Amino acid sequence: MPSSINTTSMTITHYPKNQSSNGGGEEEELSHECKELLLSLPKEKGWRTPHLYKYQEFWCQAIEIQSIVSFQRHFQASDNDVVLATIPKSGTTWLKALAFAIVNRKRFSLENNHPLLTSNPHDLVPFFEYKLYANRQLPDLSNLPHPRHFGTHLPFPSLPTSIKKSGCRVVYIFDPGSKAPMSLNEAFEMYCKGVIGFGPFWDHMLGYWKESRERPHKVLFLKYEDLKEDVTFHLNKLSEFLGFPFSLEEEGAGDVEKIAKLCSFENMKELEGEVGDWVNYLTPRMVEQLAKVVEEKLGASGLSFKVFSLDRE
Repeated sequence: MPSSINTTSMTITHYPKNQSSNGGGEEEELSHECKELLLSLPKEKGWRTPHLYKYQEFWCQAIEIQSIVSFQRHFQASDNDVVLATIPKSGTTWLKALAFAIVNRKRFSLENNHPLLTSNPHDLVPFFEYKLYANRQLPDLSNLPHPRHFGTHLPFPSLPTSIKKSGCRVVYIFDPGSKAPMSLNEAFEMYCKGVIGFGPFWDHMLGYWKESRERPHKVLFLKYEDLKEDVTFHLNKLSEFLGFPFSLEEEGAGDVEKIAKLCSFENMKELEGEVGDWVNYLTPRMVEQLAKVVEEKLGASGLSFKVFSLDRE
C-alpha cells in the first residue's frame, strides 16, 4: 500500500519498491544493488555512522547513497521547480523558510496562521534524499502545487540531468561558520581532509559557485553571513531570481520586512545557530589550519568568506 505525507494541503504519495519489512539497522535497509555498489567505493570512518563512502567524488552514508541513486534515476524536473541546495548545517532551514514564504506570499497571509508558524520548513520543502526517495520509495510528485520546492545536499555535478537541463532554478547557500562536531581534534582533521557528509566542502561550494558565474539565471549563490547582515537586500535578490519580485505596493506595505520577521530566529525554532559560532569550537591553531585549507582550495576561484579571517572579532 502506498503511504502519504500531508504537507500544508499538498500530498506526496510514496510507492514502496521491494521494501523489506524486517526493520533493523542500516545494513538491513540496503538493497542488494546498493550493497554491491558499496563494495567498490572508498570508505573512511564516519562521524555518526561507522563509515562514510566516496560516491561520485563526495562522501556520504550508505543509506544516503541508496536514496541518491533512486533520485538520480527517477526524478523529472519541471521548468518552474525550485531546488534549494546546501551542505549540511549551512543555513538550510532558513533558506527553505525564506524561499517558501516568498513564493507563496499570495497563498498565505504573512501575518496570520502561516504554515511556517506550525510546520517545519523541512516538511514544506522536502529533501530528495532524506524524505522523497528515502526508504526505497518512489514518490508521486504530481500532486504538488507549482512551483514545486525541493531541498538537497548533493553537489551540483551529481544533480539529475533533468534538473541541469530544465529551466528550474537552483539556490545555493553556504555558511562556513556553521555548527559541526569540531570540538574533537579527530573530527576537525576529517573536516580539513574533506571527509564530511557531502564533502569536501570546498568542492561542494566550487561546483555551485562556478555554475552561478557561468549561468547566473540558473544558479544563485548566497553567503549566509551576507544574508544575515542585510536580509532585506538579499530577500529582494532572492525574489527576483525565483521569478517572484516584490512590487512597489508590496514594498510599501512592508512585505519584505514581514517575511524577514516571519522567518526570523525568534519565530523559527529549528533554525541553525549564529554565524561565528565556530569560535566556540576551534582553537587558534585550528583556525589557522582551516584558513590555510580554504586559501589553498578556494584562493584561485575568487570565492572568499570573512568568517575565515584570523583577525575577525
